[in-house]
Amino acid sequence: MCAETPDYKSTLNLPKTDFPMRAGLPNREPGWLERWERIGVYDRLREKEGREPFTLHDGPPYANGHLHIGHALNKTIKDMIVRSHQMMGYDARYIPGWDCHGLPIEWKIEEQYRKKGRDKDQVPINEFRAECRAFAAGWVDIQREEFKRLGVTGNWADPYLTMDFHAERVIAEEFMKFLMNGTLYQGSKPVMWSPVEQTALAEAEVEYHDKDSFTVWVKFRVAEFHLPELITSDEDDTDEARQGIEAAKAKVAADVEGAYVVIWTTTPWTMPSNKAVVFGKDISYGLYEVTGRPEESWVSIGDRYILADDRAADVMTHARLEEGMYRRLRDITPAQLEGMTLTHPLAGAEGGNGEWDEPRDFRAADFVTDTEGTGFVHCAPSHGLEEY
Repeated sequence: MCAETPDYKSTLNLPKTDFPMRAGLPNREPGWLERWERIGVYDRLREKEGREPFTLHDGPPYANGHLHIGHALNKTIKDMIVRSHQMMGYDARYIPGWDCHGLPIEWKIEEQYRKKGRDKDQVPINEFRAECRAFAAGWVDIQREEFKRLGVTGNWADPYLTMDFHAERVIAEEFMKFLMNGTLYQGSKPVMWSPVEQTALAEAEVEYHDKDSFTVWVKFRVAEFHLPELITSDEDDTDEARQGIEAAKAKVAADVEGAYVVIWTTTPWTMPSNKAVVFGKDISYGLYEVTGRPEESWVSIGDRYILADDRAADVMTHARLEEGMYRRLRDITPAQLEGMTLTHPLAGAEGGNGEWDEPRDFRAADFVTDTEGTGFVHCAPSHGLEEY
């Protein structure tokens, strides 16, 4: 027969408290939050003067929908930072804010239009903006209460709103300072564009999906070659020196005539917009000739290619050549590259309105590397800021 299990609880000397066995947070939290608001805990924390200020600059959420777990994580971490600095003796103010502009809000209004069969382009701009402002204001009120329910302490009575007329005035004033002191200038750059919204897009408003892109190696035939005047002093300005220089130029010109500069790209759809090919001034380049080929290959015997030396073997492998089926003919210097123009691969094709028939520039750029590709980069200015 088994002995009864001893009641060890009665043998422990535990303190007696009024704390309940269960926290009961779902019921107790609203009471705490109500008390904090009733006593004005945020303002009470401001009463002690002379403390060093601590300010957390909060990146505001969009006022266009209910909060999600990302908002909860973001705001509670910031609330911990503000509270901890308050407890360390700082005057830790927190001014919450909302972003009330941009496509996320405009898109919600347009969704309402589509449900009603309205055409956005037929709506007066002032009416459209007023609806966006009212929509944002409504969600500010909703999100404010949701943030309070998370227990976030701050100056909820006077938040920062990007659509606040005072904020817009200050922005305009600061903009005018740039204008008046001469630091404002007009330029141009490529930007993301929404054909549906008919507006420019910020990088943060563009979502990218993972995609295995096609990669292509593209040949640009050398169109013209010329070197600048190389005489640098009167001592070198002799008939013999000039004849030697011209002979060297002629030799390079003969070697590169009919040769190709090869580029590698993961964005083949940008090729029709190509305007130039760029190289790196600190990269070693060479002229290579195909001397043999297997039955199946992408090249022909006698073809010559200008490639970065560190990439040549890899490029030839992709052309289905084995070692011994090509040879390096000579160095190609940055000065020689700058003396070349290239032929667009689509030259003579229909659809380019003659644009593809124009020679392409060849110039140096500091963003070119020889860690992948061919050591050359094709530039389509309408598809990237660096190329532009």
